[in-house]
Amino acid sequence: MSPELMTAAMFITLILLLCLGHPLAFTLAGVATLYGLIDNGFNIPGLMGMFSNNIWGLMENYVLVAIPLFILMAQLLDRSQVAEKLFDVLYLVLGQLKGGLGLAVVVVSTVFAATTGIIGASVVTMGLLAGPPLLNKGYQKEMASGIICASGTLGILIPPSIMLVVYGGLTGSQATSVGKLFAGAILPGIVLAGLYFIYIFTRCTINPSLGPSISKEEAAKWSFSRKLGLTMLYMLPPLGLIFMVIGTILIGVATPTEAAGMGALGALILALANRAVTWDVIKQSSVKTIRITCMVMLLFVGGKMFSTVFMSMGGGEVINDMLVGSGINRWMALAFMMLIMFIMGMFIDWTAILLVTVPIFMPVAMELGFNQLWFAMLMCVMLQTSFLTPPFGYALFYFFGVAPKDFTMLHIYKGVVPFLGLQLLGILILILFPSLVTWLPSLAFG
Repeated sequence: MSPELMTAAMFITLILLLCLGHPLAFTLAGVATLYGLIDNGFNIPGLMGMFSNNIWGLMENYVLVAIPLFILMAQLLDRSQVAEKLFDVLYLVLGQLKGGLGLAVVVVSTVFAATTGIIGASVVTMGLLAGPPLLNKGYQKEMASGIICASGTLGILIPPSIMLVVYGGLTGSQATSVGKLFAGAILPGIVLAGLYFIYIFTRCTINPSLGPSISKEEAAKWSFSRKLGLTMLYMLPPLGLIFMVIGTILIGVATPTEAAGMGALGALILALANRAVTWDVIKQSSVKTIRITCMVMLLFVGGKMFSTVFMSMGGGEVINDMLVGSGINRWMALAFMMLIMFIMGMFIDWTAILLVTVPIFMPVAMELGFNQLWFAMLMCVMLQTSFLTPPFGYALFYFFGVAPKDFTMLHIYKGVVPFLGLQLLGILILILFPSLVTWLPSLAFG
């Protein structure tokens, strides 16, 4: 069978099995085994040897140690009540503005995103904290849904992001090391948060019924000096944790793995300071960390098996010839790759997209002359849309699970559409101004 037919058959089989609901890790491994046997003439020892060599090389990657540490940090931070206290203060500080509560959600979500790399924690926390107040203050349900879901997804992009750790572990390239990915994601994350902020303020100013402000009596509950003092008090702990993780990487004091360890320690200290640490909390956090880590590592194994077989049978050359050898404009090739990822994000989990597309698209991007770090960030921002794209965006279901009963799935679907447009606008901004990605890594790492 020709490489072209094998490539098409392999992807069709993968998509069909995923649509049937089979577990991602085992689907990747099973498809790889099937087509690997077909490609090498059913030489089972040879295929197993190829798998074991590649998986062993992957597991020797020291940066993967950061994954359980960042997950543990997120689990502990989720119980430290940092986000709750910060939202309560910003509720009164920004509440008098049109759309002020929505703006508070964006600010808290951005800070929370910089302390935890797991979207589920961000969306659920903000859904529980902000869902009832937004509804009680008369916010349009679609607007409230979009604000919470979109702001919560910032956690997958703004470091410390598990997605960036996985990406860095997959490539193993110095150009896309985890430290450079962390540095490169900071400004894009701020750009997206800024777009959300501007959109909410503008729409609610034009049509105040979408996001009414709180009453003057409620806003005057505390004096200006007290609001400022409490804002600084509750903002400093997460900012300190951000510096422990991101700051130490950027100034060259710690590697990403070491920074992850300090982040986990810092989250434990914050939880202790808020008297939120019990034996049960430690036990639950540890068990969840083990479960999520096992899931991620199984995905790594399945993805490595898939990419190994795909490359060995010539699939990489097929894609390269299609996008590079065809002679189409390189910007059209970039748009085509982004479109594929966007469509895949409607139906497939981000981990599957990352594990399948990175080994295929990154060599093509290099062949087209694109900066590796810049292209990596475009992929990561596009992957963020997978959490918002109906029908299977995870953030939509996370929020629906904790939203007040007045919210329906239709409210949530309609609410995220404008924010999807803002994310695509963010990608366009990064394409037009690549220094937003490359400036900080070049400043920190040379």
